[in-house]
Amino acid sequence: MSQTASVRAGGVGGVHASRLFKASCIGLITGAAMFAIGADIILALKQEFALTNEQIGWMRSGGAVGFPLSMFVLGPLVDVLGMRRLIWFAVATHVLGVALMISATAVPAFAFWMLFAGMLVHAVGSGIIEAVCNPLIATIYPDAKTEKLNRFHMWFPGGIVLGGVACYILSRTGIGFWQLKVAMVLAPTAVYLFLFVGQTCPPTERVRSGVSFGGMFRETLLRPLFLLLLVCMMLTASLELGPNGWIPPVLEAGGVPGILVLVWITGLMAVLRYYAGPVVRALTDTGVLLLSAIVGGIGLAMLSFASDIYLVAVAATVFAVGVCYFWPTMLGVVSERVPKGGALALGVIGGMGGLFVGFVTTPMMGRIADVYLHRELVYQGTVDGRSVDRAKETAAALQQVETTYTAWAESLGHTQADERRRGDVQTALRQVANILEGWENSGALAERDTATAFRIAIDSGPIGPADVAASDAQRAALDAKQQATAILRPADNKGGLMSFRYVAPLAVILVVIFGVMFVQDRRRARASPGATNAPGKPGG
Repeated sequence: MSQTASVRAGGVGGVHASRLFKASCIGLITGAAMFAIGADIILALKQEFALTNEQIGWMRSGGAVGFPLSMFVLGPLVDVLGMRRLIWFAVATHVLGVALMISATAVPAFAFWMLFAGMLVHAVGSGIIEAVCNPLIATIYPDAKTEKLNRFHMWFPGGIVLGGVACYILSRTGIGFWQLKVAMVLAPTAVYLFLFVGQTCPPTERVRSGVSFGGMFRETLLRPLFLLLLVCMMLTASLELGPNGWIPPVLEAGGVPGILVLVWITGLMAVLRYYAGPVVRALTDTGVLLLSAIVGGIGLAMLSFASDIYLVAVAATVFAVGVCYFWPTMLGVVSERVPKGGALALGVIGGMGGLFVGFVTTPMMGRIADVYLHRELVYQGTVDGRSVDRAKETAAALQQVETTYTAWAESLGHTQADERRRGDVQTALRQVANILEGWENSGALAERDTATAFRIAIDSGPIGPADVAASDAQRAALDAKQQATAILRPADNKGGLMSFRYVAPLAVILVVIFGVMFVQDRRRARASPGATNAPGKPGG
């Protein structure tokens, strides 16, 4: 195949820029689709392998950590190892990750570890795609870095939408077994491999400008500007990725279809990133970041107060418009202002953004949600003009679970399914008994453990609605389960919304930083009216 397709003026000759860009986009879709698939198959995995919620959380964390970790470690080595060699490594890890997950069916005793390893390995491949393709795109489109990086990164939310819709269609057609859903990502893997094969990957800007490997580290890690941008990346990633991970369960606890809200947010982000070019040219990169911080913070704050589907739709739209440009524009700013940092600068900035969200923002939001959830469960005061004591209501609901679940467990038969169900119910009863013992002894309900007792009781309770053949014990247990759900879900929703409210003020810090950068850029532009001030490039 000819390697002579040209790049726009100022670009790199001898490479097929359009083909490399398409291959990069499809590579990004592969990881994004797995993100959606992983969320969709949780229930099936729990049922087939009897996994706990904690195990599911650890399994998902493999994907959350593998992606930024590979960016952080392999990003600086792109020029040393070579882009083509790393692309082959990404293909291998994407295929191996799928194989490990599907193979869990053959070794059920080790299913958790196979699934965890599969998620981790597949995410490593997705991180490699990011680590390679960010500097690749910045190199082949040197005069349109921010615009092209936005176009590239539109396919992460776009891939989530594609993966989610594909899972939905498979489930509706009755052939949506989880192994097929996981195997779907092999299709885009094969496509991006085909597009990359035989192509020439150019040296990065750092290599072309003659900056040494050691000089790359000095120009990156010792530059105050880069360190400032690193902090900004942690905050922008927290505003974007932190809430997005919690939106489905938080909104669904409030009776709103959270997965559809997430699909709307990610779909809108994809469309807006596609048309990022005119926005960046009109506002410049720092102007885009400044406006994004303002709108994104307002949108998240609105979402934290939204109480019905209409308010949620408006708030989610504002939030999506605000955060859609954060990640790719931050990469564009780093590439423009720290050009000698090369792949190291892009790898570190992306990797640290993901790691900060995974190890700081997400756990912090979970902790805040737990605190406010428990406050709702034990609230004593006035609601709508009437006095309430939710601690007593919560304790009463747990006592109802204890009484009815005990009778229901005793009424179960002796089949293998009944024995398994009885074991689950007894586990729930032990948890409930511990909470009630503390309540009787101290008049207080244990923080965190009370909500956990509710969740275990709900998960192990009868599957309703009860039919005419159901026993009286099963009907009573179902009533207790429904009462527990009616108490837990609003509290869960309130806790999650409060976590959004605590993250939203991070936008104020970003507004100050990006505002100063934007004003400085404007001053430089006015001071050098004859200079070429391309969007995203500071004058001088």
